[in-house]
Amino acid sequence: MDLIRATNEGLYCPVGDFYIDPWRPVANAIITHAHADHAHWGSRQYYSSAKCAPLLQLRLGEDLPLQTYLPSEKFPMGKTWVSFHPAGHILGSSQVRIEYGSHVWVASGDYKRTPDPSCDPFEVVPCDTFISEATFALPVYQWDRGEVTAKKILEWWQQDQERPSLLFCYALGKAQRILAELARLTDRTIYIHGALEAITNIYRHAGVKMLPTASIFDHDKGYSFKGDLILAPPSAHRSPWMKRFKEPQTAFASGWMLVRGTRRRKGYEKGFALSDHADWNELNQTIQETQAQTIFLTHGRTDVLQRYLTEQGKTVRLFQTEYDAHEEAS
Repeated sequence: MDLIRATNEGLYCPVGDFYIDPWRPVANAIITHAHADHAHWGSRQYYSSAKCAPLLQLRLGEDLPLQTYLPSEKFPMGKTWVSFHPAGHILGSSQVRIEYGSHVWVASGDYKRTPDPSCDPFEVVPCDTFISEATFALPVYQWDRGEVTAKKILEWWQQDQERPSLLFCYALGKAQRILAELARLTDRTIYIHGALEAITNIYRHAGVKMLPTASIFDHDKGYSFKGDLILAPPSAHRSPWMKRFKEPQTAFASGWMLVRGTRRRKGYEKGFALSDHADWNELNQTIQETQAQTIFLTHGRTDVLQRYLTEQGKTVRLFQTEYDAHEEAS
């Protein structure tokens, strides 16, 4: 039986009377993580992992009607039992396990298998049906380990100590991962854009070890920032905010940077392929390890992955969703 179905509001479980990451207001919203395409304001009641809560409250309001649970803690929803399991995507990101009688479904949300010092590692959850993302579901997308990319970032930063180094990255998850990865290689203070400050503080409060950070406004306008590394969101690129820095070298950290043409189109001098999503091998590894007989794909290159899995003898179906494969999480 189908425990989950796609509706105009989101992925709905009728026997549990809840939605997973709904994109419109509903009565009961189970949230996998706090990125904007998965966590929307306006629902009557929210449910998430405990580590996700501070990020949801930052983005959706401190008075958010929110019930939280520890990893693997089962709680009843209608006729089902639900639990959260680490997804390895960002702080507090979780897969959702739904148990109804002898049937078990797992909705992955966004996830990755590459080790990340800024969040809990992915947990394989055996199930009958697995709902998976497919953001980077092309064989060309295969990631280096985070420490390898961090060394490349450090080398790029240190190679030019006569200019500021502006590294653009998504504000939630990517920036904090970079700070955590670099903390294993250096102890220098990093400057961060104001949009990153509150999120980074939440990560610190959660116990994530990162490099020390400071605001660019800790210095007067005459400070040159020569030899300094500054992290900023993509929205700051080519904005008036950049006028503070004289002839900076620029780079962007994202999984999309694995394709050189993307970096050129976006106007960055350097690109670092660092993603918080599963690559091609990780997607297929995970699907095999869940032992699921049926796979649903939600967003990304679902066409390619569906064809490949079907050739492997899997039953693969698609859910039409409003999740954004090019969102801030990439």
